[in-house]
Amino acid sequence: MFRKILYPTDFSDCAVKALDYVKKLKEAETEEVVVVHVMDVREIETMLIGTAWVKETTAEYEADLLKAMRDDVEKKLEEVKTEIEKAGLKVSVKIPEGIPFKKILKIAEDEDISLIVLGSHGKSNVREMLLGSVSEKVIRGSKRPVLLVKRDTA
Repeated sequence: MFRKILYPTDFSDCAVKALDYVKKLKEAETEEVVVVHVMDVREIETMLIGTAWVKETTAEYEADLLKAMRDDVEKKLEEVKTEIEKAGLKVSVKIPEGIPFKKILKIAEDEDISLIVLGSHGKSNVREMLLGSVSEKVIRGSKRPVLLVKRDTA
């Protein structure tokens, strides 16, 4: 029924909890998981503005910063990929730059996703209040079913 799942992650506790559900969906005949971490261009711009006080800030410095961020994400996604493969699922990984909810919805369409599984809250509740909840925007904009995994309230 849910042959191909999209699992967006920001590596938050909620996203980790959602990963448990992704692995369990193997029992529902899931074959493939597309794991995505969107590098939020707004966060990148904020980081670069925050370093603008450094006189040595150059295009090379900015490129090094982005490379360091991407390397960190790639390392974390490799761990996620390995965990999903151990559950017996085929995995592909994507690391686009952009606005997270827009990229998630685009990938869902482009990849002909059967189900999107994501956590209800990201890393920063403050950020969600300021920018709007990614999960809420995905739910509202998705043409695909969405499984929203709530965080522990205990």
